[in-house]
Formats: sequence, C-alpha cells, structure tokens
Amino acid sequence: MLRLSSFVLCLALTLPLVLQVASSPAMAAEPRSIIGDWEGTLDPGAQSKKRIVVHISADQDGTLNGTIDYPDEETSGMMITAITYKEHVLHFESSANLSAYDGTMSGDKSQITGKWTQQGRSVDLVLKRTP
Repeated sequence: MLRLSSFVLCLALTLPLVLQVASSPAMAAEPRSIIGDWEGTLDPGAQSKKRIVVHISADQDGTLNGTIDYPDEETSGMMITAITYKEHVLHFESSANLSAYDGTMSGDKSQITGKWTQQGRSVDLVLKRTP
C-alpha cells in the first residue's frame, strides 16, 4: 500500500510538469513559423508599385517585433509598433507611416495573403518568405 501511495504521489507531482513540457513545443513552434523576412509588392493603382520587406523576429521571451523596409524608396528600419500572430493570422501596425497589415499564412508557411491599410486605403498584399 505504501508503494502505491508513493507512486500516486510521484505521478501527481510529475504529471503537470510532463504536460507542460509536452505542450511547450507546439506553442513555441507557431510563433517561430512567422519569424523571418517577407517580401511583397504594394500596388496602389494610380501610384507606382513599391516593394516592401517585412522583418519579423522574436525576443527570448517570445515577444514578436519587427521592421519594414521600402527598397525602392531607399527607406529601411521603420519600426513595427504592434504585432500579433496566432493560429496562422498575422496583424501588425506601424505608427511611423500609419499603416497596418492583416493576413493569413498559407499551409506550407511560404506566404501570407492579406490587406495592407495605410491612411484609410486598403490594397491586397501577398508577402512571400525570402530565403
């Protein structure tokens, strides 16, 4: 009886730890899939097209952050001021140019399809992962 009680106590103490460790890779894997460089072309219609490169990284605690480059305008490092990624849905904002992006990542994690909004105007924007 004493051995059974010890086993039950040991199981009760280790089971929460095992469950936490088992679920951690799944939770950590999702944000990692968004980390990297993404490139697309903004086509605002009457204005000229311009390339956009979005750099997304994560701090050690998992907090996402990033910057935006406009290579055609020789502008780089515009801070992304808010960013979230959950269940394949990306949202980010940049107060530097009053822009926002909402998109959904493809199943193979190679591109994000969404809408770029800037100063009240929205255009389709597909961001593709760069090597």
